[in-house]
Order: sequence, then structure tokens, then C-alpha cells
Amino acid sequence: MKRTTILAGSAAVVAAALALGGCSSDGGGDGTVSMTLWHNSTTGAGQQYWVDAVAAFEKANPNVTIDIQAIQNEDLDGKLQTALNAGDAPDIFLQRGGGKMAAMVKAGQLMDITDAISSDVKSEIPEGSFSAETLDGKVYAMPLSVLPGGFFYSQDLFDAAGISQTPATISDLESAVADLKSTGVAPIALGAKDAWPAAHWYYFFALRECSGDVLTKAAQDLTFDDECWLRAGEDLQSFVATEPFNDGFLTTSAQQGAGSSAGLVANHKAAMELMGAWDPGVIASLTPDEKPLADLAWFPFPEVPGGDGAPGSMMGGVDGYSCAASAPPECADFLNFIASSDQQTAYYEAYNSPPVNTVAQEAVTEPYLKQILEAYNAAPFVSQWLDTLYGLNVGNALNVAVVDLMAGKTDPQGIVDAVNAAAAKQ
Repeated sequence: MKRTTILAGSAAVVAAALALGGCSSDGGGDGTVSMTLWHNSTTGAGQQYWVDAVAAFEKANPNVTIDIQAIQNEDLDGKLQTALNAGDAPDIFLQRGGGKMAAMVKAGQLMDITDAISSDVKSEIPEGSFSAETLDGKVYAMPLSVLPGGFFYSQDLFDAAGISQTPATISDLESAVADLKSTGVAPIALGAKDAWPAAHWYYFFALRECSGDVLTKAAQDLTFDDECWLRAGEDLQSFVATEPFNDGFLTTSAQQGAGSSAGLVANHKAAMELMGAWDPGVIASLTPDEKPLADLAWFPFPEVPGGDGAPGSMMGGVDGYSCAASAPPECADFLNFIASSDQQTAYYEAYNSPPVNTVAQEAVTEPYLKQILEAYNAAPFVSQWLDTLYGLNVGNALNVAVVDLMAGKTDPQGIVDAVNAAAAKQ
């Protein structure tokens, strides 16, 4: 079956334009160029990667200086939105694509880098990775990492619970949860305090219950009336009733500290976590020795019998970096630099996540990352994260509604109503 992918979304799905971003770079009369870079790696090897990459680029380009700002992931989108609205955006910044990128494009805030992409980069990065950063035939971000979601788990804890095969269906997952409970560990870690990790659960149930056509159509017209959206909520409500998550999951953060959901997996306090492919790097930064978890393994989100989604469908983003519309040409040079095979190899080693550069992919050794790439490449359909695909307003409403369901404050119909209400305001 031929794989199809939801692309970055159409600007037509965004009704309100953001204010035009102004110039944040400084060009000196002596030919020097100063730029700013915002990324979301505040600790460990990921943060060091950007320090090293910028230093190497500055050495090769003595007239350029880049000021690096590391911003906590959960704060980045909001701060970037504020900076864009104020006309004071960074020159280079993390781009999540989807409706969020479409809004920036419509507002004239992003540089079209289509013709600035080097021939080497074009030959080493597949067209499919660029498609997630493309709108109306123009590329607005440089893809760096393939980040499909699934379960990252401790093989040792699964073995201790007598789980010999990874769950293939939701009923299998429920059985694994019961087996893990009997050993005294939390079956599944969840950092619902940050909302989006909890919402991932609804996203994946929707991926299983809804056809690719329904997910794609919703990105175009922002209507969520198909019965599959309600079924996804019912699936989630039923699963939450099995009490599969860590104690206090509603007040647990996702990625900050040993008590976070990633930290619980890193320290064998929980057996698994549903997360994107950046998770191994986060988990590694939270182990006692700050090294990759030795028994880490992976499996895809289980199938939901009777759902309309094509079996094997995947969900996840392609992280990239954009240049502000007002950034100097050297910004595109920097994007080409970090997309090169050498830098992509360093990026993979720092983040422990699959690079998009096919030459750099040859350096991947971890079995779970190879599994992820294999599943991703074989998937009949790939969707972006739903809060990215459907834009900031709808995405935020969806995420909050899912947390409310998990907290017993709403029901499956409440999720659908909240999303449709947010969409009506676009």
C-alpha cells in the first residue's frame, strides 16, 4: 500500500493573520552579521549540540555571530507567538509545521528557503521530510529529525512482569498493564501537567478510529463531526478507567526532572511512556549516570479492532528550523549547515533521535531507533501531531479537553464540542 502523509496544512485553515514580524538581526557596516537562535533543549547533550554547532558555523563564517537562547519546550510556542506578534522574532527558531506554520506563512513571518537549499542537502534528505515543512510548493523550514510516536519501555521491567511480546492491540496493552501492576511499578508514565502528553493518547486513538481522509479533511475545513472523533474519546475514557498511569499523573510534568514522566522511565519507576521519538534523549538526560537507558525498547501504538484507520498508520512530527522573514541570507546558510550529514550525525548522537539525513541515518545503531525508522517508512499513512496539524487555537482546546476527560471533568462528547467550538472561532 502506498504511504500518504498529511502535509504542513493550508494557510486557508487559518482565518486570522498574525502581525508581521520585524527584523531581529543586526548587520554591521563592516559586513558583520548578528543573528539569534531559539531552541528547546535546556539541558544535557541537546543543549551542548547547539553550542558546538554554532561555534563551528561561526568559525567557518567569521563575519557571523549567533546568540543562542534555550527555552523550555512547554514555553517555546507561547514565547515565539508573542515575539512574532511584537515584530521581534528570533532569526532562527524551531518549527513544528502544520497549522502553526501556515499561520506564520499567511502573516508573512517566514523566509521562503526553497531556492536556498543546497544541492547536497537536497540529495541527502528525502522529499517526504521536506513535505512536512512545505506550503503551496514552497519550503519554509529545514527538517532535522523524524519524530514519530510510540511506546518507549523498559525491557527489564517487561521481563520481570512476564510480558514476552509487545502489545499488538489495546486489549493486549490492558493485559500488560495488569501484569506490570502486579510487580509494583507504574505501568505507564504520563506527564499530564503539560497537557500535550495526555492529549497524545487521544491523538493515537483518533489515528486508529478515523480514516486518513477524515484527518486530512479536518485540517482543511476544521470540522470534527465524524463519529470517529467520539469513538476515540470513548476508547480513551475506557482505557483511563483501567488506571494505567503513575500516581499523580495529572500533576506530573513530562520532561523536567527525575519526577517527570520521562524521569520515571529513566529510573525504572514506570515501565513505559507514550511519546515522540525525542524521548530517548530526554530519558538519557534523566538517568542516574545521564547515559542512554540500557534496556530501552520501543513498540508502536496498538491497533484498535474495528477502527477506520489503516493498520500501521503512524503519527509524529518532523522537527525543523525556520528563518524569520526579516533574517539575513546567512540564516539559510546556517540551516544548510545543520542539515549536512556531519551535523546530522552529531544531532542524532546528542538527541538520540532519528535524523532525516539519509547519510547520517547510517550511523544509527540503537535497535529501537531502527524499529522506528522501519515502521515510519512502511506506514500506509502518517499524520502530524493533531495540535500541530490543526493549529494553535484548536490544538490548545483539544489538549485541555483531553486532560479534563482524564480528570473526570468532561466526557467524550465534551472533547468533540470543545474542538468544534474552538474551530468556529477561527
